[in-house]
Amino acid sequence: MAKGDKNKHGTLDRVSGNQSNQSFTETEQESKPLRGEEIKFNLLVDSVPYMVKAMPFTFNGETRYRVSYNGSPEHVFTWDSSLGQLRAIDDDSSTLPDNLEEAISEKLQSKT
Repeated sequence: MAKGDKNKHGTLDRVSGNQSNQSFTETEQESKPLRGEEIKFNLLVDSVPYMVKAMPFTFNGETRYRVSYNGSPEHVFTWDSSLGQLRAIDDDSSTLPDNLEEAISEKLQSKT
């Protein structure tokens, strides 16, 4: 079945990796924001000021964050057990300066 095709019951199914049996509605519910509380804070990293906004949400039972700084596009942060910190995992995460990523991780961990 192709992505977005209707199944035999006339409802849409999302086909993506191991989620082939989940409906679109179930997937949406997994990524709702927690309490809808945006977290805002200022950082000074390598003599550069940053205004950071982070919105927590849950995905597959784990807390993740949508993070932007100084009006940047959002990055998705999740826990990386091998590093022992939160890190950006989105496609554009390579554009995020390492020291800034670490500082954001430390700040978000201290707020939870």
